[in-house]
Amino acid sequence: MTQLPPGSTIGIIGGGQLGRMSALAAARLGYRTHIFAPEFDSPAAQVAAGSTVAEYSNLNMLKLFAAKVDVITFEFENVPAESLALLESLKPVRPGAKILAISQDRLLEKQFLNTAGIATAPWAAVETAEDLPAAVARLGLPAVLKTTRLGYDGKGQQMLRTQADLAPAFASLEPKPLVLEGFVNFAAEISVMVARGVDGTIVTFDAAENRHKHHILDLTFAPAPMPLTVLEEAQRIARTIAEKLELVGLLGVEMFVTADGSLLVNEIAPRPHNSGHWTMDACPCSQFEMHIRAIAGLPLPPAIRHSDAVMKNLIGPEDMDLWPRILATPGLIPHHYGKTEARPGRKMAHFNRLFPKGSLPGEFGIEDALKLNGQETV
Repeated sequence: MTQLPPGSTIGIIGGGQLGRMSALAAARLGYRTHIFAPEFDSPAAQVAAGSTVAEYSNLNMLKLFAAKVDVITFEFENVPAESLALLESLKPVRPGAKILAISQDRLLEKQFLNTAGIATAPWAAVETAEDLPAAVARLGLPAVLKTTRLGYDGKGQQMLRTQADLAPAFASLEPKPLVLEGFVNFAAEISVMVARGVDGTIVTFDAAENRHKHHILDLTFAPAPMPLTVLEEAQRIARTIAEKLELVGLLGVEMFVTADGSLLVNEIAPRPHNSGHWTMDACPCSQFEMHIRAIAGLPLPPAIRHSDAVMKNLIGPEDMDLWPRILATPGLIPHHYGKTEARPGRKMAHFNRLFPKGSLPGEFGIEDALKLNGQETV
C-alpha cells in the first residue's frame, strides 16, 4: 500500500476515549476521522469530522460507513466477527479480523501465545460444570475463573479459593465457555506497546509498570523500575508477538513479572492501551500517532521517550472532584475524555507528570510522583 495521503479519512470503530485520542493524533497528521458507534455524542465523535450512530451489528450502516472512509481500525475488541468480516471485504481493516478474533477470545489468545513460544500462566478450558473440578485438580487453588470473551477491568472473572467457590463461580460467569488460570503470585505487572507498519517495521515503547485499584488501572510508571534485562526481554516478547500476528497497527502486551524476574504474558490488545497514555507527553511520537502512522502506511519513527513519566487515571466522581485542583497544579498535564457523567468506575480522564529522563525510579517514589510544590495532588 502507498501512504494514505493527507485529507484521507480513517474510519474508527468505537466511540470511546481511545478513539478520541486516535482521532486527535490523526488530525495532527492531516487526516480526517469518521467514528462508528452506537452512542450519540461519544467522546471520539466530539473531535471527528464525521460519525455514524448505529449498532455494531447493523450491516447496512456498516456498508455506508465503509463507503465514506479509506482505511478502518477499531478502538475496542468487542466488535462482532461478522461485522468486521463485512468491513474487511470493503476496505482495508488494520489490525485485521484474524488478530481481532485471537484477542477477543482468551482461549484462542493463550493457544496462540503458547504456540508462538510465549509463556503464560497455566490454564485449562472449562466448557461445562463437570470440567471445573478436574481443571482445579490440575492447576490447584487459588485460581482465577474467567469468561473467554467480554471481560475487562476486573469484570468477567471470579477468584476461586476453596472447593465451595467452584459451583457458584461457574454459574455466575457468562458467556460460556470459561477458562481457568492458575494463580500467579507476581511481583509486578508491566506492559509494552508495540507497533508494526505495513512494510514490517517494528518499534517498541519502553516497558511501563502498572498498578491497579479495584481491578482498574490506577498508575503507570515509565520506565518500569526493574532490571534492564527484564525490560529488554519484555520488548523482545512484544516484538515476537507482533511479528507472529503479522500485525499492522498497535498492540498492547500485558505481562506479569514473577519474583525471579520471569515474564508471563497475561493478555494482548490490538489497539491503543490505557497503560500507554504516558507516551502522549513523554515521547515525540505517542502510541496514538504510532497507531495512525502504522495503519496509514506512514514511516514509523523510533519509539523513544525524552522524559520519564507517571500516568494517573481519573475514575468516577471521586477523582473528577479533583479536576479543578489538577488544572491548578503546575506540572500536571491533563487529558479529559469529554464524558459528561462521572459514574463510579468510569474512566473520565488522566494526567501525566514528566520527570527528567533517568530520574524515575530512584529519586522519585510514588508519593513524590504525585506531589508538586509540597502538596499532594491525589
